[in-house]
Amino acid sequence: MYNPNTVYIIGESKTSSNNAIMQQYNGFFIALIIDKQTHKIIDAECSSTIDLTSAFIKSILIGNSIFDTDFILKEIESRYFGSSQKAVMVAFKNAYLKYKQL
Repeated sequence: MYNPNTVYIIGESKTSSNNAIMQQYNGFFIALIIDKQTHKIIDAECSSTIDLTSAFIKSILIGNSIFDTDFILKEIESRYFGSSQKAVMVAFKNAYLKYKQL
């Protein structure tokens, strides 16, 4: 399904203890499939309790370079108003830092 030039990265963070995501998963996770040649995010998923949340975050991430962090973080901040907004941003930053280490 994914070509050999791709890598799988997971970013993680915590959210408030009363958040359903925290109660179900004990953390917030973003999984990214990234093309190592172009650095573009080709697929994404997150540990949300509502499928629409994952689909919306996916729409913000896919097609962008993992190195477009400022743009992606601004998109999350200006478009995603779920209670886990900060956790999404921290998890993305965590995935970015892991990718930079490759």
